[in-house]
Amino acid sequence: MEYSIGEFSKLTGLGIHTLRYYEQEGLIAPERNSGNRRCYSDKDLTWIEFIKRLKDTGMPIKEIKHYAELRAAGNPTLSNRMEMLVQHRQALNEQIARLQEHKIKLDEKIEFYRNEIERVNTKGQVPPPLHISQSV
Repeated sequence: MEYSIGEFSKLTGLGIHTLRYYEQEGLIAPERNSGNRRCYSDKDLTWIEFIKRLKDTGMPIKEIKHYAELRAAGNPTLSNRMEMLVQHRQALNEQIARLQEHKIKLDEKIEFYRNEIERVNTKGQVPPPLHISQSV
């Protein structure tokens, strides 16, 4: 199926200016119709969704652009593209691990406050002052 830039913008959730910028940067290369208007395809839609996923997972535009250049070069670059994605996955796994550690610490602090609130509510009294390191 073919889409105009306006239709494609609605489908992807990307603004028309963003789509033009992506084209200018070489990230996408839509076909042109007889009136020289951009025509996007389902293949372009799949590609944009992948670009958005890379961006959402923290891959810089510069690297996405390099990936797009490799993609445009075809099959001889399959190994290079795979290696880029393997490295990105590793960085993403490291980020997930850091976020999980942060979540554990937040969960511990929330549990601390729950216990303090319960202790105050069951005794009906204000808890004694906490040490600075406990009250953070």
